[in-house]
Amino acid sequence: MVNSLPQNKGLTIAISGTAGAGKSTFAKHIAEAFELEHISAGKIFRQMAQQREMDLSTFSTFAEKNIHIDKEIDERSIDAAKKGNVVLDGHLTAWMCKDFVDLNIFVTAPLEVRVERIAQRDGDPYEYALGETTKRETSERKRYKKIYNIDVQDLSIFDIILNTDKWSIDSITNILKTAIQEFIGGEK
Repeated sequence: MVNSLPQNKGLTIAISGTAGAGKSTFAKHIAEAFELEHISAGKIFRQMAQQREMDLSTFSTFAEKNIHIDKEIDERSIDAAKKGNVVLDGHLTAWMCKDFVDLNIFVTAPLEVRVERIAQRDGDPYEYALGETTKRETSERKRYKKIYNIDVQDLSIFDIILNTDKWSIDSITNILKTAIQEFIGGEK
C-alpha cells in the first residue's frame, strides 16, 4: 500500500536512536535528499550544555533535576513537526512527535562502535567516551521514564530499525532513501 501525505504539510520524518548511532548524520543526508529542514535535538542539548559550561554527562544529571531542559527541546521539535517538511533527530523525537510524524526511524549500533564514533567526534579517549556515554544513557533512561513514562528500549513505534554498524553511511542513506520513496509513493 502506498501512503499519501496530508495536503496541508509536507513530509515529516523522525530519526531516533542511541548515542553515536548516526541520528544526525542520516538526518542530514535525508534532509538534503528530500529538500527538508533538519532539526537536531542533540545539537540543541549540546548547545544548552555549552552555554552552561557543562560536559554532557554533567548536563544530563542537571537535566534530571530540571525538566524544563527536556521540555524546551521537545517543544521545539513538536513545533517543527507540526509545520512539516522536516527531518527531526533526537533520542526522544519519535516518541514526542509521534502524532505529527509520517515515518519513524530508529538507528543503533553495538556500544563499542558507538563509543568509538563518539570518541572520534569529540576528540576524547575511548575510555573517557565510554564512561560519559554510559552515564549519559543511564541518566537519559531515568529522565525519560520519570518525566514522560517512556521506555526508550520499547521500539514498537518505529517503522524502520537499522543497525548502522552493518553498512556504510552511503549504503544506509540509500536504504533509507529507498524506504522513504516507497512510503511517499514516488521517485526522488
